[in-house]
Amino acid sequence: MKIDHAYSPVKSSPNSLTPSLDSSASGNADRLTITHVTAKPSRLSTESSMQPDIATDQDAGVVAGDRPTDYPTDRPTDYPAAATATQTRKADHLRVCLEENVQFQTTTGLERYRFTHCCLPEVDRRNIDLSTSFLGKRLGAPLLISSMTGGTELAGLINRRLAETAQHYGLAMGVGSQRVAIENPGVISTFAVRSHAPDILLFANLGAVQLNYSYSLDECQKAVDWLEADALVLHLNPMQECVQTKGDTNFHGLLAKIAKLCQRLPIPVIAKEVGNGISAPMAQRLLDAGISAIDVAGAGGTSWARVESERAKDALQRRLGNTFANWGIPTAECITEIRQVAPTLPLIASGGLRNGLDVATAIALGADLGGLALPFLQAAADSDGALHALTDALFAELTTVLFCTGTSTLEGLRQPGILVPRHLT
Repeated sequence: MKIDHAYSPVKSSPNSLTPSLDSSASGNADRLTITHVTAKPSRLSTESSMQPDIATDQDAGVVAGDRPTDYPTDRPTDYPAAATATQTRKADHLRVCLEENVQFQTTTGLERYRFTHCCLPEVDRRNIDLSTSFLGKRLGAPLLISSMTGGTELAGLINRRLAETAQHYGLAMGVGSQRVAIENPGVISTFAVRSHAPDILLFANLGAVQLNYSYSLDECQKAVDWLEADALVLHLNPMQECVQTKGDTNFHGLLAKIAKLCQRLPIPVIAKEVGNGISAPMAQRLLDAGISAIDVAGAGGTSWARVESERAKDALQRRLGNTFANWGIPTAECITEIRQVAPTLPLIASGGLRNGLDVATAIALGADLGGLALPFLQAAADSDGALHALTDALFAELTTVLFCTGTSTLEGLRQPGILVPRHLT
């Protein structure tokens, strides 16, 4: 997908940089053109313009009655202006992720394992069952469309396509950070996908650090209610905040506020990193605080330190991003170590998963679901057909792993001897 850039400075809250799908572009029906237009909080159409963000932007809240009286004064309090800045940042994230090499140079660690091939499966491939349950909902496969986007009209189109695919195949889905909707309720509709996917497992999403920057139980409940969500993701992104220009870096006392939120929010709360991983000791602390599930979001996929370095406005932030581009715990290591301390914890593996073999490996290591972001975003930016082709391929890859290991259910992948360490030279 080609991206043309026509950036203009954002001068006031009604205006924003918004990419649009240019169907008139010769030879490319899905060319994305970024232009400066007047934002309108109107009902979406498939020909609207907007700017999607990818998976892990920063953004969640303090509990009602516990709002800090001394949170930083440099925090934007003008919500329209803050929303414009957030939307501009999201456009930057999309551009960088699609055009620059911002992947980890280190790996997920999943390649260190291989499945034991079974030359005589004694299984009818047609009878293989990929279905599973997570947080009380039945899924057609152990797949999560990871949190990606929202807040602009194009993001609304992408979210609709993703939701319809999730509904068709029985997948779980998360939306991107809803901070922009808190700042500008006019974009709520770009997240509201329940009408397109009435039966899916759906996750709302806010940044945990916002609990230290004036957010409360009220904001978290709004994010959930707008989506009619089944759970709330609190994403944890200290490295990204360090590298991001004017990032939110006050994480002091945050765990206690997460614990209060877990007590008062009437749905499960999921803790999710954004690509640097969650250690076993930290997972235990989050569980003790009342977290219901964890998404490890380990190292090996998109490096958000590298993303922020690419869009940094000063030399120090660029240097920080390059220095810490490969910082984090590999995805495979997160899964195995967390499983040792929390054998029954609902666990999502994400961070560099790119195909059904990766998902199957993560499940064999102990994960319950495999989350993918970039592959689904790229397909959704193309067409509904591309999304269906991708999902069909993921199903076929997962089924092939089960068939060629002689197992007919996902649980069979965890039998001794099915997944073994690969002897690397």
